[in-house]
Amino acid sequence: MVRVLRMEPGDRLILMDHEGRRFLASIATVTRREVDAVLERPLPGPHPSPVRITLCQALLRSGPMDYLIQKTSELGVDRIQPFTSLRTIITIREERLSNRLRHWRGIAGSSAKQSGRIVPAVIASPASFRDLIGEWKGKEGVKAILWEGEGTSDLKGLLRGSSRREKFIGIAGPEGGFAGDEVDLAREAGFVPVSLGMRILRSETAGMTMVAIVQYEWGDLGVTETD
Repeated sequence: MVRVLRMEPGDRLILMDHEGRRFLASIATVTRREVDAVLERPLPGPHPSPVRITLCQALLRSGPMDYLIQKTSELGVDRIQPFTSLRTIITIREERLSNRLRHWRGIAGSSAKQSGRIVPAVIASPASFRDLIGEWKGKEGVKAILWEGEGTSDLKGLLRGSSRREKFIGIAGPEGGFAGDEVDLAREAGFVPVSLGMRILRSETAGMTMVAIVQYEWGDLGVTETD
């Protein structure tokens, strides 16, 4: 058995149960088959992020998709909505969808434990781009779609210019980008096309960067003062 981070009897660690409750514990014994720990006291849970973030992400290959779910979950995204669009080249067979969702949700759960979150990110079932846009049309929140063809508006400017900072919905497209008709459809639903700058980013990098920028500008990527 590989020891838990090379810890030994007497060392302390934080344990979390399935409901997100955290406890300070100390290791009592370590054998080849198990580690026994003693719960010492409950710990207060971390404060949730002040902004609710939904990331709508075009389907990616297995490795990049797993990585994106892991890292954006650590960054505090509330919901990840996979989707397919005109230039999406990845498809998931119907008979494999339940296993893929179970796999993604397992990653989100592990990331929640690793990062100290109480509730893991919700991983929704993949939708079409048109259905995705229809879901958010008429709903409140700051809505942005990353588009390589946008030359005047950037994400930072959109965030800093908004007075409402409770909810953000962002769309990151496939490696081939969005078709013009898709961007027009998103505009009609209230999504603002924005750029992340002059660099050409992979789709998973763009999605993670968007979440990180939102958390930096509106969220909890900083030191919180406590009473």
